[in-house]
Amino acid sequence: MLSTMQDGQLTLARLLQHGSTVHAASEVTTWTGEGARRSTYGEVGRNAARLANALRGLGVTGDQRVGTFMWNNAEHLEAYLAIPAMGAVLHTLNIRLFPQQLVFVANHAEDHAIIVDGTLVPLLAKQLPEMSTVRHVIVANGDAAALDAPEGVQVHSYTELLAAQPDTFDWPEIDERSAAAMCYTSGTTGDPKGVAYSHRSIWLHSMQVCMSDSMNLSQSDKALAIVPMFHAMSWGLPYAALMVGASLVMPDRFLQPGPIAEILAAEKPNFAAAVPTIWQGLLAHLDANPQDISHIREVVVGGSAAPPSLMHAFEEKYDVPVLHAWGMTETSPLGSVARPPASATGDERWRYRYTQGRFPANVRARLIDDNGEEKPWDDVGVGELEVRGPWIAASYFGGEDVDPEKFHDGWLRTGDVGRITPDGFLTLTDRAKDVIKSGGEWISSVDLENQVMGHPAVAEAAVIGVPDEKWDERPLVAVVLREGESASAAQLREYLTDKVAKWQLPDNWAFVEEVPKTSVGKFDKKRLRASHSEGKLDIAEL
Repeated sequence: MLSTMQDGQLTLARLLQHGSTVHAASEVTTWTGEGARRSTYGEVGRNAARLANALRGLGVTGDQRVGTFMWNNAEHLEAYLAIPAMGAVLHTLNIRLFPQQLVFVANHAEDHAIIVDGTLVPLLAKQLPEMSTVRHVIVANGDAAALDAPEGVQVHSYTELLAAQPDTFDWPEIDERSAAAMCYTSGTTGDPKGVAYSHRSIWLHSMQVCMSDSMNLSQSDKALAIVPMFHAMSWGLPYAALMVGASLVMPDRFLQPGPIAEILAAEKPNFAAAVPTIWQGLLAHLDANPQDISHIREVVVGGSAAPPSLMHAFEEKYDVPVLHAWGMTETSPLGSVARPPASATGDERWRYRYTQGRFPANVRARLIDDNGEEKPWDDVGVGELEVRGPWIAASYFGGEDVDPEKFHDGWLRTGDVGRITPDGFLTLTDRAKDVIKSGGEWISSVDLENQVMGHPAVAEAAVIGVPDEKWDERPLVAVVLREGESASAAQLREYLTDKVAKWQLPDNWAFVEEVPKTSVGKFDKKRLRASHSEGKLDIAEL
């Protein structure tokens, strides 16, 4: 028996039409360093139509890929909407990739055109001659004449190009399962891998972002989207905001703690999202330069584990709750959100908040041990996390031969190791490649990092396993001290004595100016291991 319900395609053209009419008065605010410039969603919708018309004139007539090399700003939002809604595929180029990786992803995706912010033109120009499929570059917020393009590449001004176009577009009917946008992984192991999101997956993911047990985004919100639009679709915030009419505050290139504090003071957003390193920097700035940020109802932290000390500091000092979430490029990225059960109170509530969160109905999860056996959800059994669902990747762009080991019987192998409670809360104890195997037992590098970062003198701490003749591996802690603070390796080790098992206490310590980061702000342990193996770390052994 079939239902009696109507059918309709879940497409970004429909989302664009809805958001730019029903929520036409909602705003996207772009920070300039000296203030803000504002556009309504109605204006964004009209500019998206102009951009679609312009791209048609530049030969984007099918599912060609159009790259963006941009900060978070209004023009990037216009591209987010126009490119997939017209039937092409948005490809967000990560501005922090190594040059050879940037060339690789542009060529692998076969980008036909690239929209670039003016301040990023010098960075793109160096690699543009090697981008073999690019035929057009459109410069936004800058001087197009400043780009000396190679032969065969035409350069256009975003403003001039759009000014010549009508503000309506005949948005085509698109199969909701066709590609709408694509991101590449950060390429910490091997070449970056392409993930192509469908119109349907983005639509369903946007609905989940808005749900009360998720990020709880609504039309009354003003959301500060610090997480880059070139990284995992800015965690779905741009599309979700358009869906419900939440206004957006975009920091553009002003991502340092001082400017972020200025944005908070001027715009008073009530919601924000970024990786932990951003919030750690902001916390240090606020401690030195106090200001009221209690207008923020919640900040979402993802990308890597948030130290409990960070969560407590924001809540207890500034009355701002930190919401833990987990996801990855391959999961669109929302995989779980740590909203405690309604019955949880006191310390139990905090224990739930420390986890990576509870899985929503559309994300199925399981844990697989080294023998390929599924582990129970008992908050004890540990295994590699595998997930599946309508916004989870089933393969990488290029076919099933691209890293087939990443996919297992229809499940995505995340590479994360952890445990799950009976009521579906995930605790990640490590990345599979970062687990420290010492004397036949596992030590979680993440747990050690969080404990060390609880020390008041520590700004950052990253833990890796280093070879040991007796135990196979032992933990090495790389520590960044807060400005003006001091602590010795012996003092930090003593601090840990009542916080971790005795056999887990690190014997190897190194004090560094900065922990190396990946292109998306995570600790780059591959580079840290290389520094150790090359003898570049000054190690104190206890």
